Amino acid sequence: MDMSVDFDRLLFFEHARKAAEAEYEKNPLDAENLTRWGGALLELSSFQNVNESKRLLLESISKLEEALLINPKKHDALWCLGNANTSYAFLTPDQEEARSYFDKSALFFQQAVDEDPENDLYRKSLEVSAKAPELHTEIHRQGFAQQAMATGPSTSTTAKTAKKKKSNDLKYDIFGWVILAVGIVAWVGFAKSNVPPPPPPR
Repeated sequence: MDMSVDFDRLLFFEHARKAAEAEYEKNPLDAENLTRWGGALLELSSFQNVNESKRLLLESISKLEEALLINPKKHDALWCLGNANTSYAFLTPDQEEARSYFDKSALFFQQAVDEDPENDLYRKSLEVSAKAPELHTEIHRQGFAQQAMATGPSTSTTAKTAKKKKSNDLKYDIFGWVILAVGIVAWVGFAKSNVPPPPPPR
């Protein structure tokens, strides 16, 4: 069942990406369309290997920055840009490089909150972004520990395995929530763009 849902999501966001790309050809100054495109690329990055995912995230960041050049106060583009930078940071093992992406994401989340202070999702994203560098350190420390254990003698205990599983569950929970939130924003934007025109007045 999960594979089917993932495949449906993949198809949905690939369709959204293609539709946004086609719309861009007609109107390259549509900030809403650029935001949808960036959001779709952000979602699609979650289905790829690390290198392809990073490539898609950089492309997403580029589209979202282009949207903000047109409309600097576009809060959903600011929020998506925060998510794209956060996602890129988590895929970057070097702590200093990751830190610069976390710093950017916090700045974009703050700007999104400034533009739409009543939005709980934006406020929660800003709050969680403060904890992201610490989580990054823990994830990558455990990732490298796993590699070392795979090459060295096996000394893991049940307690270590349970702790590792708990941490991995947390990581997937956080990524899942980020992806779900971005998906909802992209879906709403996509749905808005495909609303049929109202019937003519009589």
